[in-house]
Amino acid sequence: MALISLRSITLAFGGPPLFDGINLQIEPGDRLCLMGRNGSGKSTLLRLIGGELLPERGEIQRQQGLKVAQLTQEVPLGLIGSVFDVVASGMGAAAALLAEYHHVSHELAHDSSGKLLVRLESLQKELEEHDGWNLHQEVERVLNRLGLDAEAEFTELSGGTKRRVLLARALVSSPDILILDEPTNHLDIDTILWLEEFLAKNVRTVLFVTHDRAFARRLANRVAELDRGRIYAFPCGYDEFTERREALLEAEITRQALFDKKLAQEEVWVRQGIKARRTRNEGRVRALKKLREEYRQRREQQGTARIQLQHADRSGALVAEASGLTFSYGNRPIVKDLTTTIMRGDRIGIIGPNGSGKTTLLRLLLGELEPHQGEIRLGTRREVLYFDQLREQLDLDKSVQENVGEGNDTLIINGRSRHIIGYLQDFLFSPERARSPVSILSGGERNRLLLAKLFTKPSNILVMDEPTNDLDAETLDLLEDLLMEYPGTLLLVSHDREFLNNVVSSTLVLSGNGTVREFEGGYDDWLSRSALETAAVSPVTLKAGAEKGRPQKERARKLSFKDERELEALPDRIAALEAEQAELHTRLSDPEFYKSAGTEVASINGRLAALEQELEGAYLRWDELESMKNPA
Repeated sequence: MALISLRSITLAFGGPPLFDGINLQIEPGDRLCLMGRNGSGKSTLLRLIGGELLPERGEIQRQQGLKVAQLTQEVPLGLIGSVFDVVASGMGAAAALLAEYHHVSHELAHDSSGKLLVRLESLQKELEEHDGWNLHQEVERVLNRLGLDAEAEFTELSGGTKRRVLLARALVSSPDILILDEPTNHLDIDTILWLEEFLAKNVRTVLFVTHDRAFARRLANRVAELDRGRIYAFPCGYDEFTERREALLEAEITRQALFDKKLAQEEVWVRQGIKARRTRNEGRVRALKKLREEYRQRREQQGTARIQLQHADRSGALVAEASGLTFSYGNRPIVKDLTTTIMRGDRIGIIGPNGSGKTTLLRLLLGELEPHQGEIRLGTRREVLYFDQLREQLDLDKSVQENVGEGNDTLIINGRSRHIIGYLQDFLFSPERARSPVSILSGGERNRLLLAKLFTKPSNILVMDEPTNDLDAETLDLLEDLLMEYPGTLLLVSHDREFLNNVVSSTLVLSGNGTVREFEGGYDDWLSRSALETAAVSPVTLKAGAEKGRPQKERARKLSFKDERELEALPDRIAALEAEQAELHTRLSDPEFYKSAGTEVASINGRLAALEQELEGAYLRWDELESMKNPA
């Protein structure tokens, strides 16, 4: 029997239907991943299922006594008390007992009065009756694993830490259905792995929204996608869903093309001359009207964002060189004796536990912080763009348009003047949405807006601190491809394992105690090498130890799937660049060309110089990928 059944649910909020008569069932044991574009209604559907919202039409049936726990994207208002109080509140009837026992125990450490001891004994008896000891241990276990201070005041925590507290509250509540909206946001990779394992072993039924493809792949046994007011459920895992969804989209394109062809034929028929109209078939006319109405009501699939980066002139070959870099906050070391070199074109991932200093390391490498010891030498001709995970570059009180245009109606993008509304449509902001205040945007929309704001400026060094939070799958894929093709230098902090695997070529790993190590490749490459090194630590592995001490840049690594695709495409790309180069040289060598060329000569010479740089980069990348494919 289904835990929850949604039947013919409709919700519109005054505009086009967000849900247009959707049906969905959640059965015991479902690990249902909810997918959909930003703004498709994923969070709203979770709130409906959680009982926070009511539909305009339709019916939601819940199994009697059903217990639902929910982690929302936004922190609920009015939550007060210590972290322990908030987390223990998820325990239901035993919550107040647990909270009081915890506080009395804490007070006894400073005041061992008889009154407190008597109250503690009374609480112990009550907790035994409610199986409270197991519940207390569970709260402490989850608090410890999520790195939370039980005594901290909830209201004084950062937004990200508050979400971790709310995640802990949801996890300890033992619900029949656990609802999680982007649960991996603000978690480091180790904690995400723990969460995956915890959910797989301890939670039978879970409904979740995530942008983390590895997380979805590990957990989902069903996938449902919201698309243009409808919901499509697939009884399969994430990888099979992506294949089946692609097939459905192709079938839709074919079906719409046939429909449009038939509608065009009927429009031609109905507009024929007087003779044809005299013999017109009224049934055919009625069918045409029905076709017109169906076409009018058709909701086209939301377009794909057309994100472009503006490229500045190349930076110097050296971007940054750190020698013996050391930095700490008080007695807590962040970086100890780091020596590394970042060259133009490097794509470097930065990973480590929350609080280990990833953002601090970025600021040191950019020269924004002075090291306590050692030195940092910065390269020349640097044009830096910085994507801030806290989105502090956005003014929430201003509109989307005002945040990007900064008082201007037009922008210069890659040498062309663009109206700001048209530019924002490339980032999937409609004209109406472009005039809305940033404060009403979803998390994914705010991330897209920050990308739009940053990419109005050219760069040759791109610094991205957790850029994937809240982005839908399509925008995430597009950003991934964009970064793969970016000719400048990339510094990327991310907890998205697949994103790291596909984008970066080397990884700096912070341990949390000041040690920073460098590995070739992405997350999986680091995981494999660190596992091999751990296994190789023994008295008889001197040779392995010598190899371990060798600079990481000298070691080969296997090609990722993205690398293989890039390598396959490079010969065609090089051939196209060389063909364009030859064609331009032919034009310049023709005397007739100069009779009417005017300013076109300078334009062609400029393009030839750019082609030379592109070809140089393409050949270098080809050599690099080939050497990785066939290491010596």
